[in-house]
Amino acid sequence: MVYLDNSATTAVCRDAVERMTRVMTEQYGNPSSLHTFGIDAQREVAQARGEVAALIGAKSEQVVFVSGGTEANNIAILGGAEARTRQSHTAVTTAIEHPSVSACFDRLEAQGWTVVRVQPESDGSISPEAIERVCTPETTLVSAMTVNNETGALLDIPAIVSRVRRKSPRALIHTDAVQAAGKIPLRAEKWGVDLLSVSSHKLHGPKGVGALYIRKGVRVLPRIFGGGQENGLRSGTEPVPAIAGFGAAAAAVPALAEQAQWYETLKACLLEELGSHPDVRFHMPAGGVPYIVNLSLVGFRSETVLHFLAQRGIFVSSGSACAKGKHSAVLTAMGLPSAEIDSSLRISFCRDNTNEEIRALCEVLREAVQTLQRRQVR
Repeated sequence: MVYLDNSATTAVCRDAVERMTRVMTEQYGNPSSLHTFGIDAQREVAQARGEVAALIGAKSEQVVFVSGGTEANNIAILGGAEARTRQSHTAVTTAIEHPSVSACFDRLEAQGWTVVRVQPESDGSISPEAIERVCTPETTLVSAMTVNNETGALLDIPAIVSRVRRKSPRALIHTDAVQAAGKIPLRAEKWGVDLLSVSSHKLHGPKGVGALYIRKGVRVLPRIFGGGQENGLRSGTEPVPAIAGFGAAAAAVPALAEQAQWYETLKACLLEELGSHPDVRFHMPAGGVPYIVNLSLVGFRSETVLHFLAQRGIFVSSGSACAKGKHSAVLTAMGLPSAEIDSSLRISFCRDNTNEEIRALCEVLREAVQTLQRRQVR
């Protein structure tokens, strides 16, 4: 099996599996319980909180555990907006956000907010200047992702924060860093963002758990009510095994510089194999991350190629897993021709992928061109 869909989810690493197994079988107390068994569980949560905080450049008390990136984004945007009802209802985001962000802004629009969506350049990139231009002193909320999940576009969050603060000093600034955590350096506190979202299963941790960084002094209203866990922001008994696994995965992230070098090697292998192929179009933003590559096998529908690859044990995607096959809003915003959007594939690497796997993918893609073109009108 060749798995190259790591932006959708990753294999759970051994460290996470081992810690989760121990917690589930030996320390399964409720962390809110006052007895020793509960206190032991609370220690596991505290340890994991520190490990995740270290990964994203924050302090432990600034990290709130949630069910994943989607809930983190919803709390940040909707909870942040609700806490600012007395301010002007104006917001800025980008046209390349993950559905869990874009749908929140759709919701705000339905509630009467004015939302400005910054369009990308033709290569998918968005400059800090482009976001600054649409901000005003009345802007209440700004959300821009760190790494785009479909193209790998890398936004300069520190520069965006600096420029937004000049134009909109009262704005709440959020970044969805789900596709960045564990692969590039994150410095939540140093960057000056108010809110930052990450997800465990994108960095070799378990599904069902994520985290939201909240800068000290920032007020966000909860979306779930109950027993007041996670400082009242996310009620419900904490899933201690999942949280422990998240912490273990965060602690097990290898040196980021070494990872980056390896991703560049894998990307170079892919470009060497397919860069001159007449049927392939690459969609690579300037300065994008090397571990996400978007390409189109022009003339062949993505779904057809995906099935062709899967039958041969190779797994990629046609875009955001959360879009479930819908037309890519990101590639549409980039202004790509329909033929390239309908034939787009996303190849996303993890630290365990090899050049041999990349070559196997490219060999089957070349086979697909030779096999499938006889049945398709191009």
